Amino acid sequence: MLSKLFILSSLVAASSQLPQAEKNIGSDRKLQKPLTFDRNGDFQITVFNDLHFGEGEEVDWGPDQDVHTVKVINNVLNKESPDLVVFNGDLITGENVFLHNATHYVDMMTAPVLKRGLTWASTFGNHDYDRNISGTTIMEREHKIGGNLARTQSMVSGRNAGVSNYYLPVYDPKCKTSNCKPLLILWFFDSRGGNYYQKGIPDNKIAQPNWVDKSVVNWFKATNKQFGRRFGKTIPSLAFVHIPTNASTALQMEHGPDSINPNYQPGINDDYELAQQSQGWCKDGTRNLDCSYGGQDLDFMKAITSTPGLMGVFSGHDHGDTWCYKWDHHVPGMKVTGNGLNLCFGQHTGYGGYGDWIRGSRQIRVSKRVISKSWEVDTWIRLESGDVVGSVTLNSTYGKDWYPATPDTMTHL
Repeated sequence: MLSKLFILSSLVAASSQLPQAEKNIGSDRKLQKPLTFDRNGDFQITVFNDLHFGEGEEVDWGPDQDVHTVKVINNVLNKESPDLVVFNGDLITGENVFLHNATHYVDMMTAPVLKRGLTWASTFGNHDYDRNISGTTIMEREHKIGGNLARTQSMVSGRNAGVSNYYLPVYDPKCKTSNCKPLLILWFFDSRGGNYYQKGIPDNKIAQPNWVDKSVVNWFKATNKQFGRRFGKTIPSLAFVHIPTNASTALQMEHGPDSINPNYQPGINDDYELAQQSQGWCKDGTRNLDCSYGGQDLDFMKAITSTPGLMGVFSGHDHGDTWCYKWDHHVPGMKVTGNGLNLCFGQHTGYGGYGDWIRGSRQIRVSKRVISKSWEVDTWIRLESGDVVGSVTLNSTYGKDWYPATPDTMTHL
């Protein structure tokens, strides 16, 4: 017992050697166990996105949807054994919930995770922000019911930043000193959107911008530099953000509907043209649904393509897209050139939200041995049926390697 306490205390001390956030809300648990690779040298993440709890709570089909969404989470976790669960945005359909019970849907969402003693982290999506709910209220509820198992944080201050902007380091399980270097960094970004919390009457809501704010981009770049100075070496990383960038749209449409090849980028591609950050906003920053794309995610795209070691960015939002694409070239019309970064979608998890594609969850496995030599990860989709589809390795030849196509399967209540 004493040795375990010593290791835990040492790892907590190690975390104090990491770059400091300008604020750090939601991370005041002094003895929260740091994330580590398992004894086999692997670290697995299970990603649930677009759960849409609380949609239609006053009609018969609304609660039934939520019951089925919980079943999806249980079915996936019965087959997978993740080291971390990520809820990647649109946890709740905020426009349909009431102030007195809006965050109680977090209890339903996390119950299967808490039952198994798993730890989780969240990003927030456009439907998580509305008059009766916000990322802050969701995060507070997560920590109230989850205690040390809840890892969602807020490291960037300012109204425009959103909430779920933070990082989580992952260590070697043998780390026992205060000078441990993380083996992997997990970045979480808030793409915001929806409406501001209690900022207007129901018929006059105030829209919130739907891109990663420049203040967050500046924090990300500065913090990444601090990691470099502190450890003198590039640390491999992954990123999670709910709404994809314009790069995903541009790659999807570059050569028309056949741009996403079912054998080289396996996954469904039914949301064509997909919805992206800055959609519905004009270049001057005004909200107008006639503006298809305002370009405000440019700074974020520049940042992620200039971050050494960033192996993949994982999004949701577009329920009918589940593919990964290696952004390794310049797409005509874009102002940013890809550097080989993998852009991936998850699988629509919830029975709320649009679409009847079979529900499921993206899995990500990082090997300590592999990333010590090359930056690559394994990923697949675990469906509610128990089947696995879209299993690929995001390596240097991804996009050239042939894989079986993903069936376009539907499920209905």
